[in-house]
Amino acid sequence: MNRQSLTSASDDADDEVYTLEVPAAGETAVLVEVPHAGLAVPDAVRPQVAVTRDVVLRDSDIYVDKLYARSAELGASLLAAKVSRYVVDLNRAPDDVDPQTVPDHPDPRGVQPRGVVWRVTTDGRPALREPLTYAALERRLSLFHAPYHRALVAQLERKRDRFGKAILLAAHSMPSVSRAGRNHSPRADVVPGTRGRTTAEARVIECVDAHFRAAGLSVRHDDPYRGGWSTAHYGRPGEGWHAVQIELNRALYVDETTSRPKDGDFEKLAEVCHGLVAALGRL
Repeated sequence: MNRQSLTSASDDADDEVYTLEVPAAGETAVLVEVPHAGLAVPDAVRPQVAVTRDVVLRDSDIYVDKLYARSAELGASLLAAKVSRYVVDLNRAPDDVDPQTVPDHPDPRGVQPRGVVWRVTTDGRPALREPLTYAALERRLSLFHAPYHRALVAQLERKRDRFGKAILLAAHSMPSVSRAGRNHSPRADVVPGTRGRTTAEARVIECVDAHFRAAGLSVRHDDPYRGGWSTAHYGRPGEGWHAVQIELNRALYVDETTSRPKDGDFEKLAEVCHGLVAALGRL
């Protein structure tokens, strides 16, 4: 497998913001969404982005889209972002910005520097060359955030109409050790996030937990990630939408120093991920 590279994306075409694969046959209620594996920094925002290629690569959910690449063959839809989270964080609410990021925002809801647009990197360095204007933020949202979530909602609605429910699997990865503070204890292999088991019905959550444990992986629910905005926003079991965020420990499949996949380990974990997609589809 070749290492992914940074690319530019058109600023006026949805198919440059994300890829969407829909099963040709044997469709299930499952939608896999991968919001953070993208590496593209479009020309429309490139002058505003202060981070280097290595930072974009490091802070992506590297290769997660590849871990679930066969989802459509298993009956699930697969939605994967092409743009980097340094363009827009697709797992944040559109109004999740703080006043330092967008000083002229009329109603900034955020309090952290890594909202829908990241002002600082995970190691505290500037991610923007200068604060954004509200107009610049609105342009980013209309070009990148809105098209992705329109596609996501359309799939959820279509599946619920057909199957009576939709199961959203929000696919992510996490560093093996926290980069923040002094807590450098190793993380579990898998962290399912469901906001205190509120974003999906019990049998969906139990299917996820049991599947990874049966594969010999350690599972720690909601710790340290409880599920981001997409899980909270779309996890509406009472309305037939069930959402689970899955954080995979990168050390399972990637050399975290080089960002290169581990031969053998990557393929093994991909089989586990595809097994989960199939298991959820049988519910």
